[in-house]
Amino acid sequence: MNFEKLTPIEGGSGGCLYCGYQHEILPLDKGGVIAVGFGSATLTKNNQTVYCETEVTEENFMTFQEAEEIASNEPENDWRIHLIAPLSERHYQRQGEGHWVLYEKGMGFA
Repeated sequence: MNFEKLTPIEGGSGGCLYCGYQHEILPLDKGGVIAVGFGSATLTKNNQTVYCETEVTEENFMTFQEAEEIASNEPENDWRIHLIAPLSERHYQRQGEGHWVLYEKGMGFA
């Protein structure tokens, strides 16, 4: 890896009851999507946006698993998923095959 691995943090609850749980390791097999509805959800590679929720329709939201498939082709890069919603904010970094760790969380905006 040619990038700095960020320190993982504890997940748990935070934010609203619906969107507040923050996984320490992103669950790729649960069908999750890179989307928050109201807010911002992106996939980045080396701080450059590769996917943005606002640029696609709902039926074309990228899944966590699809992000992993893309990132696995270029593992030497710094891949991150950012989910910023009104009452929950989560940021994940890919640190190995199928291993996306929570490195930052917050209360979101509103």
